[in-house]
Amino acid sequence: MLRWLFLGAFGLWSGMAVAQSLPDPNETGYIACWEAKAHGALAKSASTPVFGYDQHYARLTWQVDPAVNAIAGEVWVHFTTTMDLDELIMEAGQGLVVDEVAFQGVSIPFTHAADDQLSMSLPATLTSGTLDSVLITYHGAPAGTGFGSFEIGDHNGTPVLWTLSEPYGSKDWWPCKQDLHDKIDSIDVRVTAPIGNRVAGNGVLAAVDTLTGGTEIRYHWRHRHPIAYYLIAIAVTDYLELNAPIDLGNGTSVDMLTYCYPEDEFVAWLNAGDIAQQMPLFSDLFGTYPFADEKYGHAQFGWGGGMEHQTMSFLGGYSYELAAHELAHQWFGNKVTCGSWQDLWLNEGFATYLSGLCYDFIATQYWKGWLQARIDGITSQPGGSVHVPDTLDIDRLFDPRLTYNKGAMVLHMLRWVCGDADFFAGINAYLNDPELAFGTSRTADLQAHLEASSGLDLDEFFLDWYYGQGFPTYTLLWGQSPDGTVQVQLDQSTSHPSVPFYEMPVPVRFKNGAQDSLVILDHTMSGQTYSFWLPFLADSALLDPDIWLLRGEGTVLRVPGGELEATGVTAFPNPFDRRLDLYLGTSFQGPVSMTLTDASGRVVFESSLVAARRDLQLTLPDLADGTYLLELRSGEDRTRVRVMRSSAP
Repeated sequence: MLRWLFLGAFGLWSGMAVAQSLPDPNETGYIACWEAKAHGALAKSASTPVFGYDQHYARLTWQVDPAVNAIAGEVWVHFTTTMDLDELIMEAGQGLVVDEVAFQGVSIPFTHAADDQLSMSLPATLTSGTLDSVLITYHGAPAGTGFGSFEIGDHNGTPVLWTLSEPYGSKDWWPCKQDLHDKIDSIDVRVTAPIGNRVAGNGVLAAVDTLTGGTEIRYHWRHRHPIAYYLIAIAVTDYLELNAPIDLGNGTSVDMLTYCYPEDEFVAWLNAGDIAQQMPLFSDLFGTYPFADEKYGHAQFGWGGGMEHQTMSFLGGYSYELAAHELAHQWFGNKVTCGSWQDLWLNEGFATYLSGLCYDFIATQYWKGWLQARIDGITSQPGGSVHVPDTLDIDRLFDPRLTYNKGAMVLHMLRWVCGDADFFAGINAYLNDPELAFGTSRTADLQAHLEASSGLDLDEFFLDWYYGQGFPTYTLLWGQSPDGTVQVQLDQSTSHPSVPFYEMPVPVRFKNGAQDSLVILDHTMSGQTYSFWLPFLADSALLDPDIWLLRGEGTVLRVPGGELEATGVTAFPNPFDRRLDLYLGTSFQGPVSMTLTDASGRVVFESSLVAARRDLQLTLPDLADGTYLLELRSGEDRTRVRVMRSSAP
């Protein structure tokens, strides 16, 4: 899901402006804020379907009025037992009244407990492997927990109704089984509403019938792909219907169906133009849109965000990243769904990264800015892992900094470590694995496919970046001798003690006004040194110039003369104004005392500190311009560095 901010439009599609907008650095935060549905239910996940049965088919029949907070209907579920069963268990919120449960055409007893458990007593034990069905008739006023799993509102004075059930809200408005591992293989949804309304739903529109002397209308949506409980949804109002087929360029055309508020027709057409760019890109990178035999659609609804309901995303408004994020979920989250809410990044990290890939491949001028905005948000705090240890903590589950942005940057770094060809090959294998496709996955499944495609052992990577907290910060010390030999020392500090060191290939670009060369440093320990030759004399070094790494700001220091000393201290900038950065030699660790004296030998500054890292920053008093002597002492080691203070810009 995503919270949106509409910023503007540019570009061309079928002769009209596309609603592509400048990247908003806060966009992911809006998305996550919207998706953090504060439902109080427990997280449910298992390696096999829970409650002893596996759902195959559901016929969902509902009667609603967008002006009234009420629902009445039937839920007919076909299932196969996975163990001997004496009772069938589902969930139904306290706002629902179960009128009857029928099994094989006969009413059976049931209990509807205060914890929302609906227990249906079977007349005889069903042995494991039995195929059967149950029909539940109910009505009620859904509670609409959290931000609203079932909501009514209005647009331009006209009533509108919508549902949004992630992660635990489906039971608020229909008796169901909230189990990520038990997707329903096929559904039919029939919704009756007052005449003058359209009903948005999953799959293909099979029929529209006028009922009851012309006062009611019934929409029949048919979906023939496995679907997770929280991705089933309806929305009802006086929608305007727009249809803009999308050519994927491989002989495949996908119906792009938009149900928009009549007053927003123009911007809805622009949004369809965005999808006409994004869907072919995602199909090229990750395989044909998974539900191409049915449709993709957008239905406008009454919140300022979006939700990736299967084949029919709901949008509160229109923006380029919002459209990309929800579309991306059709691959990551819908075709392959996280098998535990602990692994929500497999949904949200991918959707966030794919929205960025639209800038990488389509609007390239915004790509680096988009990446840097993710990094700035992540590094604003020192800790936090992508893995969610407590799925009862909804705020942590939908944390924009970690689940969304850090999840996206972990994928970006996997792309860097594996290389483009192996990364995209591994992701495609992951999406098309028969054990995962149209089912569920865990992080270990993704790792296994990337290891198979790249030949790499990624245990350390996932230990550091998925389970570990924080990020590294680098200090690069370099020099070049007149014969072209370059010496480099690369140090690393980490923001959180859970990861003492991040092993990563670190790119550095050495350049002058006419030439440049990219060097990849295989960084396996802090303080590691490298020596190599360049066919030109460089005047600068750029650490991670193309933004592949999640890292702190870092420091790059050039040593005059090209020789790096094992001990000693380097000061920069030199001349300095008020700030003086020091790079300490290996001997200067632990307690360090320093004295700054002027040309007459007068002490103008003194300080003592404990050096836990090799780079230090000093803020000095407002001194007169001139030359000073900085002396540092650590145990028996002592060094002096001449520095110059200059107030000139």
